[in-house]
Amino acid sequence: MIALATPSALLNAAPGWSTRLVALAVVATFMASYVLFRDWERFGPLLLRHPTLLAADTLFGALLLISAGPGTTLAYVSVCTPLLAGLIYGWRGAAVFASLQGLILLLVHAALDSPRADPADALLLPGLCVIAGAVGSSLRNLMLRLGTATRALTTVQARLAVTEAVSAERARLAREMHDSVAKTLHGVALAADGLTGTASAPHPDPARVRQQAELVARSARRAAAESRELLADLRRESDPDQGTDVLVELAARTRDFTSRTGVPATYRPTGGHAVPPVPPAVARQLLTIASEAMENAHRHARPAHVDVHAGVHGDLLVISVYDDGTGLPPGTDLEQLRRAGHFGLVGMVERAASVGARIRIGRGAHTRGTEVRLELPLAAVTTPTEATP
Repeated sequence: MIALATPSALLNAAPGWSTRLVALAVVATFMASYVLFRDWERFGPLLLRHPTLLAADTLFGALLLISAGPGTTLAYVSVCTPLLAGLIYGWRGAAVFASLQGLILLLVHAALDSPRADPADALLLPGLCVIAGAVGSSLRNLMLRLGTATRALTTVQARLAVTEAVSAERARLAREMHDSVAKTLHGVALAADGLTGTASAPHPDPARVRQQAELVARSARRAAAESRELLADLRRESDPDQGTDVLVELAARTRDFTSRTGVPATYRPTGGHAVPPVPPAVARQLLTIASEAMENAHRHARPAHVDVHAGVHGDLLVISVYDDGTGLPPGTDLEQLRRAGHFGLVGMVERAASVGARIRIGRGAHTRGTEVRLELPLAAVTTPTEATP
């Protein structure tokens, strides 16, 4: 709309400095609008912190509006300013910018229209500014409520995902107990039966008796070792105080990565709160994702250094693995990786989803390299009683 109104604005401007000023306003408003539209995630927070930037853009747009006239499309587009102000600043911002934009439109009509012009025409656009500001403020309130509901839903989903992960881990342990310990004990029973038959023979062979006794002993020791391992896992699952200390284990894996690969890796805890014990089934997935991120960096990115951070930020457990390597190829897509048979990143995303965590893979806030960032709601690893201060 700015581009369409530019010819009218330049033609109506007086020669000399007026034309240059209008041209400067065209460039400033067009580039500002384009940059905000192109990279809103970066500049939106800046606009949120500094309302004067939107006020400056409004004033530059006023220069164009004065030159182009109230009958151009630019006059109707200017109604979007109170709408945007309502969305990002609430009803106070909507009131301020609706008043400012309405005043500008009234001044333009007073300066350029004939005295006998219909007052309704002059008040139409200022009235639309007030309506647009109210709509923007209402949309902001609706989006905030939607965001609160979405966060609550995410917390519930994360908690359900963790519960399912723990249940799946229990089922795995039950399968392993059936497939390993039970079968090993069955083998012990068969070996003991064979030993009994050999020892009861009229003329027992000492060598065979010794061989069968050694078989019974080996099978019994193997069954005992398997039982101890499974019982230790079950004890950790049933006792929340025996949850995994993710930070300690992550630091150990970072040191092990450096010793194995020779790539310098540094672990640093972040956040101002202690990390609660994490259920082993959930901790296993988080640590596997972090280890896979370090291994991917070593295999594919040729980094000079890997930074691993973890800690509690707000109501999230955040784990970040960043390498300063070559980064992901442009246009990397999970579906393309899946079709090509590269399941590393796909598996990381699936593991994160299985415990209700959010994962981001890309440059993040860095200018190069790759960051794998995990965010797990603390509500997913704490009971409602523990979460209550």
